[in-house]
Amino acid sequence: MERLNFIKNGVSSLPPGFRFQPTDEELVFQYLKCKIFSCQLPASIIPEINVSKYDPWDLPGNCDDEKERYFFSSKEAKYRNGNRMNRTTNSGYWKATGSDKKVSSSINNGISGLRKTLVFYEGKSPNGSRTEWLMHEYRLLSVETSASKPIQEIGDWVLCRIFIKKRSIESDNNTTPPRQKNAVTNNVEVAEPRFFEFFSVHHNSVPAPIHSSTLSSCSSSNNVEEVSSPNHEQTSD
Repeated sequence: MERLNFIKNGVSSLPPGFRFQPTDEELVFQYLKCKIFSCQLPASIIPEINVSKYDPWDLPGNCDDEKERYFFSSKEAKYRNGNRMNRTTNSGYWKATGSDKKVSSSINNGISGLRKTLVFYEGKSPNGSRTEWLMHEYRLLSVETSASKPIQEIGDWVLCRIFIKKRSIESDNNTTPPRQKNAVTNNVEVAEPRFFEFFSVHHNSVPAPIHSSTLSSCSSSNNVEEVSSPNHEQTSD
């Protein structure tokens, strides 16, 4: 089978109509595993780049809100004698959030994957400003659980999926003040209430409508008065 290559100058370029939407399992076992063990990839569609060298908006590829970008990134240690990865960029840093998700497969015994979610913050830690940039970082693990062979990470690569968190319509609507939002959604012209005199002289004729102003004048002529309770409190909108 001919190996497909859609990478040019470090940027993936898909043909028209092609959509790259792999699952977590496919990313871990079809791409990351093959990358680490130097096996042939299903398609050369994920470029190699050190993600920590770029701010998310400066990464190669189309920075479109509707698209996700994928990269193989080497595990650059933050400290010389440590295993912690460097997550600091020129303008900010990536910070882990939530709990990690295990990615497993029934046909890959002894190996599993791990998906870590990170959020990009502008500024210096720990006082950075949270942005809408998210990253799913995939790692390959050995699942040996014996005391002599605990769970360990495999390889020198991680696979990164970087995207912008989409804003929901509800969250945008919630920014509108309640009174203004009701005025917009309920923009219906309300007609003046009309009442009918059912006790007219001509019973067989259609009763003529009486406006509210006429009704109020009739009430005053019949000595009907409005009495308010002394304990009644007026409320304002």
